[in-house]
Amino acid sequence: MHIHVKRVYESAQSSDGKRILVDRLWPRGLSKEKAHVDHWIREIAPSDALRKWFGHDPERWPSFRERYFRELDAAPEALAELRQIMGSGRATLLYAAKDELHNNAVALRSYLEKEGT
Repeated sequence: MHIHVKRVYESAQSSDGKRILVDRLWPRGLSKEKAHVDHWIREIAPSDALRKWFGHDPERWPSFRERYFRELDAAPEALAELRQIMGSGRATLLYAAKDELHNNAVALRSYLEKEGT
């Protein structure tokens, strides 16, 4: 399965499949109607402490990924929920960060692909 990643502020497309918000906080200035989010899994997001430490600093990206992957390893229920929602169909992980390369959805996709989900 190919997992798509998209900024939640971008327009929803039918090609997105199931749209899953993977941030702990709701995106600023975006109504639930405009977001077109099918599922919101807060528990899959990085902890507040890790999110604040990272601060979307690209130099911290490798360490952020390692730390986030350890948090994911310790969150089997949230991962099971995500895998169940994704099923065998098309899915898009949604995030709010401005940085399209260094964000938790990109890291989560990498983790899931490595795990063979």
